[in-house]
Amino acid sequence: MGLTTSTPKLIRVGHTPDMDDAFMFYAIAAGAVPVNGFQFEHVIEDIQTLNARALSADLEMTAISAASYPVLSKDYWIVSVGSSVGQGYGPLVISQTPKSPEELRGRRIAVPGQQTTAYLLLRLAIPEFEAVEMPFEQVPQAVLKGEVEAGLVIHEWQLTYRDAGLLPVLDLGLWWQQQAHLPLPLGLNVIKKSLKRKVAQQVATVLRDSILYAFAHQDDALAYAMRYGRGTDLNRSRQFIGMYVNEESLTLSKPCREALKLLFERAHAADLIPSIPRLNVIEPVKTN
Repeated sequence: MGLTTSTPKLIRVGHTPDMDDAFMFYAIAAGAVPVNGFQFEHVIEDIQTLNARALSADLEMTAISAASYPVLSKDYWIVSVGSSVGQGYGPLVISQTPKSPEELRGRRIAVPGQQTTAYLLLRLAIPEFEAVEMPFEQVPQAVLKGEVEAGLVIHEWQLTYRDAGLLPVLDLGLWWQQQAHLPLPLGLNVIKKSLKRKVAQQVATVLRDSILYAFAHQDDALAYAMRYGRGTDLNRSRQFIGMYVNEESLTLSKPCREALKLLFERAHAADLIPSIPRLNVIEPVKTN
């Protein structure tokens, strides 16, 4: 499907310097799939920075925390491909010594950004705590130094925290599954409404094809993704990518959409988000 002459050719895509995003965008970065006449420029930033940039509708397509969508829905559609979804696992609260979630009420907890889905979930699970915001990679060290009572970890720290001698307090993915009996949508890709629906569908198609290519060429995609693994070994890299690049990354299933709605309803009821957004979802062009 070709582009019309009035269609912007440059598509700036924001994604995180993390293995799951890198795996999904590998084929685009490597020039391994057709890009339908678009020129993709990769803007690689941490998720909190991308959430902030999306507030000004800066990038044509970007990864965001699912929790940020309510304040972005006026400018962006959700893309049905490229999501990061947990199935009974997710962000973890960790500490130096054994603790129960109840013991953290009113205590200082390091968090990787107050626009992240991890933070929103923690507010639902433990409503009263003092958030200490910092870059995600600094959270474990803050716990080890005793600067905070506990820390909320995301990305590969979900698998490696025990190596640093830290202990689990609460798995928010498991907590959500027990509460909702649904998958946990953590990260979404969104695309600007100003591109118009036809172009947005074409861009979504390129991303879908990139993910399919990565699934079909996993060794090459894994080697590329490990550049963003911050020292994570091969087995854990493969494990982490398998956790968050899965069937939901290609479909955003009905249960996942139900989970998004429920997450927003509960967050709104707890006065954590200003409104419950309508889920406007862009699908890729169907293949013959």
